[in-house]
Amino acid sequence: MTTQDPTSVLLLRLAAPLQSWGDRSTFNRRETRPEPTKSGIIGLLAAAAGRSRYAALDDLAGLGLGIRIDQPGSILRDYHTVSDYRGQPLLSAAVTAKGLQKPTSPAKHTHITQRFYLQDAIFLAAVQGPRELITTLEHALHHPAFPLALGRRSCVPTQPLILGQRTGDLEGVLCAEPWQAAPAVRKRWGRENGDATHIDLPATLDDPAGDEVRDDVPLSFAPTNRTFTTRRTRHTYLQAPTGLTPDPTRPRTTGSHDPFALLGW
Repeated sequence: MTTQDPTSVLLLRLAAPLQSWGDRSTFNRRETRPEPTKSGIIGLLAAAAGRSRYAALDDLAGLGLGIRIDQPGSILRDYHTVSDYRGQPLLSAAVTAKGLQKPTSPAKHTHITQRFYLQDAIFLAAVQGPRELITTLEHALHHPAFPLALGRRSCVPTQPLILGQRTGDLEGVLCAEPWQAAPAVRKRWGRENGDATHIDLPATLDDPAGDEVRDDVPLSFAPTNRTFTTRRTRHTYLQAPTGLTPDPTRPRTTGSHDPFALLGW
């Protein structure tokens, strides 16, 4: 993408009962990051576009990404035990010279696995790139070739997923979009914060000068050659409009607040 290419930002509302955005898996433990990964977002777009796991990802890997945390949710641990229904010992991760899995030694009939999810989380994802590519991806999301998921196949997104295209940079677009938290969360926040029209929300933005390096940019999703490279990101807080209507019955204060006025000073 050159500086002359017209760009556009596609906004996605990532919400579901469960999400899982893993960037590492160790043995039988599958963790999730507290916010979507770039590999997860690119996987979502590639699935919508009908790309195979062996397809090139250069154009998608070059997209800019910003994530705003509108509702952080909480961690859910899913505890599993796995066994062979035939009663046979389970196989190990080691393989023979012929590429066949070795049996566990000593024989093990049950594996314990733990998988972690985010429950009741809502994110606003901003994907920036050439307008023609962004338009193609938006159309694909409206007519996905493969089922869409938020990190794992079991994590189906709720609607609306696609909020449409915007113009501007990632930070500006994320600042302008109204808060996407659940109605109950927004209503409770409104009761506690009165007539406030904006809320500060944490965000992570692609930034070549950012101080954090993340290894979550996919170069290949091929099952036998899954490879990733790094990107730099920047953490910040963005002031976003709440979209709440002020309560006309709530007393309003004007002017500055002087705590010493109560003492008659």
